[in-house]
Amino acid sequence: MTPSRTERIIRVALMALAMFFFMLPIFWLMTTAFKFGREAFAIPPKWIFFDWTLKNFQEVLANSKTPRYIMNSIIVSAGATTFSLLLGVPAGYAIARSRSPLINSSSYFFLLLLMIPPIAMLIPFYLVMRDLHLLGTYAALITLDTVFDAAFVVWMMRSYFMDVPQEMEEAALVDGASPLQAFTKIALPLSVPGIVASALYCIIFSWNDFLFALMLTSPKTKTIPLGILASFSAVEISWGRMAVMSIFAIIPALIIALFLNRYFVQGLTMGAAKG
Repeated sequence: MTPSRTERIIRVALMALAMFFFMLPIFWLMTTAFKFGREAFAIPPKWIFFDWTLKNFQEVLANSKTPRYIMNSIIVSAGATTFSLLLGVPAGYAIARSRSPLINSSSYFFLLLLMIPPIAMLIPFYLVMRDLHLLGTYAALITLDTVFDAAFVVWMMRSYFMDVPQEMEEAALVDGASPLQAFTKIALPLSVPGIVASALYCIIFSWNDFLFALMLTSPKTKTIPLGILASFSAVEISWGRMAVMSIFAIIPALIIALFLNRYFVQGLTMGAAKG
Protein backbone atom coordinates (compact mmCIF):
# COMPACT_ATOMS: atom_id res chain seq x y z
CA MET A 1 0.00 0.00 0.00
CA THR A 2 1.46 3.33 -1.10
CA PRO A 3 1.61 5.90 1.74
CA SER A 4 -0.43 9.02 1.24
CA ARG A 5 1.08 12.47 0.87
CA THR A 6 0.20 13.34 4.45
CA GLU A 7 1.98 10.23 5.75
CA ARG A 8 5.09 11.06 3.74
CA ILE A 9 5.13 14.61 5.08
CA ILE A 10 4.78 13.34 8.64
CA ARG A 11 7.62 10.86 8.12
CA VAL A 12 9.91 13.52 6.68
CA ALA A 13 9.05 15.89 9.54
CA LEU A 14 9.78 13.22 12.15
CA MET A 15 13.07 12.32 10.46
CA ALA A 16 14.08 15.97 10.33
CA LEU A 17 13.20 16.37 14.02
CA ALA A 18 15.24 13.30 14.94
CA MET A 19 18.21 14.52 12.87
CA PHE A 20 18.04 17.92 14.54
CA PHE A 21 17.90 16.34 18.00
CA PHE A 22 20.92 14.08 17.41
CA MET A 23 23.01 16.55 15.41
CA LEU A 24 22.57 19.55 17.71
CA PRO A 25 25.39 18.48 20.10
CA ILE A 26 27.69 17.91 17.10
CA PHE A 27 26.83 21.34 15.73
CA TRP A 28 27.53 22.89 19.16
CA LEU A 29 30.86 21.07 19.23
CA MET A 30 31.83 22.32 15.78
CA THR A 31 30.95 25.94 16.52
CA THR A 32 32.63 25.92 19.94
CA ALA A 33 35.89 24.82 18.32
CA PHE A 34 35.95 28.14 16.40
CA LYS A 35 34.94 30.39 19.31
CA PHE A 36 36.91 32.50 21.74
CA GLY A 37 36.53 31.50 25.37
CA ARG A 38 34.13 34.29 26.27
CA GLU A 39 31.74 33.47 23.42
CA ALA A 40 31.45 29.83 24.46
CA PHE A 41 29.52 31.07 27.54
CA ALA A 42 27.42 33.72 25.76
CA ILE A 43 23.75 33.88 26.81
CA PRO A 44 21.78 33.50 24.64
CA PRO A 45 24.14 31.16 22.77
CA LYS A 46 25.70 32.41 19.54
CA TRP A 47 25.23 29.58 17.07
CA ILE A 48 26.37 31.17 13.81
CA PHE A 49 27.04 34.90 14.16
CA PHE A 50 30.17 35.17 16.29
CA ASP A 51 33.85 36.05 15.91
CA TRP A 52 35.50 33.03 14.30
CA THR A 53 39.03 32.03 15.29
CA LEU A 54 41.52 29.22 14.59
CA LYS A 55 43.32 29.79 17.89
CA ASN A 56 41.94 26.61 19.46
CA PHE A 57 43.16 24.48 16.54
CA GLN A 58 46.58 26.12 16.66
CA GLU A 59 46.93 25.44 20.39
CA VAL A 60 45.90 21.80 20.04
CA LEU A 61 48.13 21.15 17.04
CA ALA A 62 51.03 22.91 18.77
CA ASN A 63 50.70 20.43 21.63
CA SER A 64 53.11 17.61 20.83
CA LYS A 65 50.97 15.14 22.82
CA THR A 66 47.94 15.30 20.50
CA PRO A 67 49.37 13.06 17.74
CA ARG A 68 50.52 10.65 20.42
CA TYR A 69 47.00 10.41 21.88
CA ILE A 70 45.60 9.62 18.44
CA MET A 71 48.31 7.05 17.68
CA ASN A 72 47.72 5.34 21.03
CA SER A 73 44.00 5.10 20.30
CA ILE A 74 44.75 3.61 16.88
CA ILE A 75 47.08 1.01 18.40
CA VAL A 76 44.60 0.02 21.11
CA SER A 77 41.61 -0.11 18.76
CA ALA A 78 43.48 -2.08 16.11
CA GLY A 79 44.86 -4.53 18.65
CA ALA A 80 41.57 -5.12 20.47
CA THR A 81 39.65 -5.47 17.20
CA THR A 82 42.16 -7.93 15.72
CA PHE A 83 42.26 -10.19 18.77
CA SER A 84 38.49 -10.02 19.23
CA LEU A 85 37.88 -11.18 15.66
CA LEU A 86 40.54 -13.89 15.84
CA LEU A 87 38.92 -15.28 18.99
CA GLY A 88 35.27 -14.46 18.43
CA VAL A 89 34.67 -15.48 14.81
CA PRO A 90 35.88 -19.11 15.14
CA ALA A 91 34.16 -19.43 18.52
CA GLY A 92 30.87 -18.16 17.09
CA TYR A 93 31.15 -20.60 14.20
CA ALA A 94 31.90 -23.52 16.54
CA ILE A 95 28.89 -22.75 18.71
CA ALA A 96 26.59 -22.30 15.71
CA ARG A 97 27.60 -25.62 14.17
CA SER A 98 27.75 -27.63 17.40
CA ARG A 99 25.01 -30.20 18.02
CA SER A 100 25.65 -30.25 21.75
CA PRO A 101 22.91 -28.50 23.78
CA LEU A 102 25.52 -27.61 26.40
CA ILE A 103 27.78 -25.84 23.90
CA ASN A 104 24.82 -24.08 22.28
CA SER A 105 23.64 -22.79 25.63
CA SER A 106 27.17 -21.57 26.42
CA SER A 107 26.55 -18.66 24.06
CA TYR A 108 24.41 -17.10 26.79
CA PHE A 109 27.54 -16.92 28.94
CA PHE A 110 28.95 -14.37 26.50
CA LEU A 111 25.70 -12.43 26.61
CA LEU A 112 25.90 -12.47 30.40
CA LEU A 113 29.46 -11.18 30.21
CA LEU A 114 28.23 -8.17 28.23
CA MET A 115 25.71 -7.42 30.99
CA ILE A 116 28.38 -7.14 33.67
CA PRO A 117 29.13 -3.48 34.51
CA PRO A 118 32.67 -2.69 33.31
CA ILE A 119 33.56 -1.14 36.66
CA ALA A 120 32.95 -4.51 38.32
CA MET A 121 35.81 -6.05 36.32
CA LEU A 122 38.14 -3.09 36.47
CA ILE A 123 39.49 -3.45 40.01
CA PRO A 124 40.34 -7.19 39.88
CA PHE A 125 41.79 -6.75 36.41
CA TYR A 126 43.84 -3.80 37.65
CA LEU A 127 45.31 -5.97 40.40
CA VAL A 128 46.11 -8.77 37.94
CA MET A 129 47.86 -6.37 35.57
CA ARG A 130 49.77 -4.87 38.50
CA ASP A 131 51.04 -8.29 39.56
CA LEU A 132 52.05 -9.05 35.97
CA HIS A 133 53.82 -5.67 35.71
CA LEU A 134 51.70 -4.70 32.71
CA LEU A 135 50.13 -1.51 34.08
CA GLY A 136 50.65 1.42 31.77
CA THR A 137 51.23 -0.78 28.70
CA TYR A 138 49.17 -1.26 25.58
CA ALA A 139 48.76 -4.94 26.46
CA ALA A 140 46.73 -4.22 29.60
CA LEU A 141 44.17 -2.03 27.84
CA ILE A 142 43.99 -4.21 24.72
CA THR A 143 43.41 -7.32 26.83
CA LEU A 144 40.54 -5.85 28.84
CA ASP A 145 38.90 -4.32 25.75
CA THR A 146 39.22 -7.70 24.04
CA VAL A 147 37.32 -9.40 26.87
CA PHE A 148 34.20 -7.33 26.17
CA ASP A 149 34.69 -7.02 22.40
CA ALA A 150 35.25 -10.75 21.87
CA ALA A 151 32.14 -11.58 23.89
CA PHE A 152 30.08 -9.41 21.55
CA VAL A 153 31.74 -10.92 18.47
CA VAL A 154 30.96 -14.47 19.64
CA TRP A 155 27.30 -13.63 20.23
CA MET A 156 27.01 -11.69 16.99
CA MET A 157 28.77 -14.23 14.77
CA ARG A 158 27.01 -17.20 16.33
CA SER A 159 23.68 -15.69 15.27
CA TYR A 160 25.08 -14.81 11.85
CA PHE A 161 26.56 -18.25 11.12
CA MET A 162 23.20 -19.82 11.98
CA ASP A 163 21.80 -17.91 8.99
CA VAL A 164 24.51 -19.20 6.63
CA PRO A 165 23.19 -22.27 4.70
CA GLN A 166 24.84 -25.33 6.20
CA GLU A 167 24.10 -27.34 3.06
CA MET A 168 26.87 -25.48 1.20
CA GLU A 169 29.43 -26.56 3.78
CA GLU A 170 28.15 -30.14 3.69
CA ALA A 171 28.51 -30.17 -0.10
CA ALA A 172 32.11 -28.99 0.24
CA LEU A 173 32.79 -31.78 2.75
CA VAL A 174 31.35 -34.35 0.35
CA ASP A 175 33.69 -33.01 -2.36
CA GLY A 176 36.68 -33.72 -0.12
CA ALA A 177 37.16 -30.45 1.74
CA SER A 178 38.24 -30.53 5.37
CA PRO A 179 36.14 -28.85 8.08
CA LEU A 180 38.74 -26.07 8.24
CA GLN A 181 38.48 -25.53 4.47
CA ALA A 182 34.69 -25.49 4.68
CA PHE A 183 34.97 -22.77 7.30
CA THR A 184 37.58 -20.62 5.55
CA LYS A 185 36.32 -21.02 1.96
CA ILE A 186 32.55 -21.27 2.43
CA ALA A 187 31.30 -19.92 5.76
CA LEU A 188 33.83 -17.13 6.21
CA PRO A 189 33.32 -15.40 2.82
CA LEU A 190 29.54 -15.55 3.27
CA SER A 191 29.82 -13.93 6.70
CA VAL A 192 31.84 -10.86 5.67
CA PRO A 193 29.00 -8.39 6.49
CA GLY A 194 28.72 -9.84 9.98
CA ILE A 195 32.48 -9.68 10.50
CA VAL A 196 32.57 -6.07 9.33
CA ALA A 197 29.69 -5.15 11.66
CA SER A 198 31.46 -6.83 14.58
CA ALA A 199 34.75 -5.13 13.71
CA LEU A 200 33.07 -1.72 13.57
CA TYR A 201 31.55 -2.27 17.00
CA CYS A 202 34.94 -3.29 18.41
CA ILE A 203 36.64 -0.23 16.89
CA ILE A 204 34.05 2.18 18.28
CA PHE A 205 34.05 0.57 21.74
CA SER A 206 37.85 0.60 22.02
CA TRP A 207 38.23 4.07 20.51
CA ASN A 208 35.71 5.63 22.89
CA ASP A 209 36.81 3.71 25.99
CA PHE A 210 37.50 6.09 28.85
CA LEU A 211 37.18 4.17 32.10
CA PHE A 212 39.62 1.36 31.29
CA ALA A 213 42.08 3.78 29.69
CA LEU A 214 41.97 6.04 32.73
CA MET A 215 42.99 3.25 35.10
CA LEU A 216 45.33 1.14 32.98
CA THR A 217 47.39 3.59 30.91
CA SER A 218 50.48 5.65 31.63
CA PRO A 219 51.36 9.13 30.31
CA LYS A 220 52.99 7.45 27.29
CA THR A 221 49.97 5.28 26.44
CA LYS A 222 47.07 7.67 27.07
CA THR A 223 44.35 7.61 24.42
CA ILE A 224 42.36 10.43 22.85
CA PRO A 225 39.50 10.41 25.44
CA LEU A 226 42.10 11.11 28.11
CA GLY A 227 43.51 13.85 25.91
CA ILE A 228 40.09 15.49 26.00
CA LEU A 229 40.15 15.22 29.78
CA ALA A 230 43.44 17.13 29.75
CA SER A 231 41.48 20.21 28.61
CA PHE A 232 40.20 20.46 32.17
CA SER A 233 42.47 21.92 34.85
CA ALA A 234 42.20 23.49 38.27
CA VAL A 235 42.74 26.91 36.69
CA GLU A 236 40.37 26.82 33.72
CA ILE A 237 38.25 24.69 31.45
CA SER A 238 39.24 25.32 27.86
CA TRP A 239 36.01 24.52 26.04
CA GLY A 240 37.51 25.49 22.70
CA ARG A 241 40.46 23.10 22.97
CA MET A 242 38.16 20.41 24.33
CA ALA A 243 35.89 20.83 21.30
CA VAL A 244 38.84 20.55 18.91
CA MET A 245 40.11 17.40 20.63
CA SER A 246 36.60 15.96 20.48
CA ILE A 247 36.46 16.62 16.75
CA PHE A 248 39.76 14.79 16.31
CA ALA A 249 38.28 11.91 18.30
CA ILE A 250 35.10 11.79 16.19
CA ILE A 251 36.61 12.04 12.69
CA PRO A 252 38.35 8.61 12.45
CA ALA A 253 35.36 6.69 13.79
CA LEU A 254 33.03 8.71 11.55
CA ILE A 255 35.09 7.96 8.43
CA ILE A 256 35.18 4.24 9.20
CA ALA A 257 31.44 4.20 9.89
CA LEU A 258 30.64 5.97 6.61
CA PHE A 259 32.72 3.52 4.54
CA LEU A 260 31.41 0.42 6.32
CA ASN A 261 27.83 1.56 6.91
CA ARG A 262 26.36 -0.75 4.26
CA TYR A 263 28.03 -3.83 5.74
CA PHE A 264 27.21 -2.71 9.28
CA VAL A 265 23.46 -2.45 8.67
CA GLN A 266 23.37 -5.71 6.71
CA GLY A 267 25.38 -7.53 9.34
CA LEU A 268 23.26 -6.33 12.24
CA THR A 269 20.03 -7.15 10.38
CA MET A 270 21.02 -10.69 9.45
CA GLY A 271 22.73 -11.35 12.77
CA ALA A 272 19.58 -10.37 14.64
CA ALA A 273 17.37 -12.72 12.65
CA LYS A 274 18.16 -15.55 15.03
CA GLY A 275 19.23 -15.40 18.63
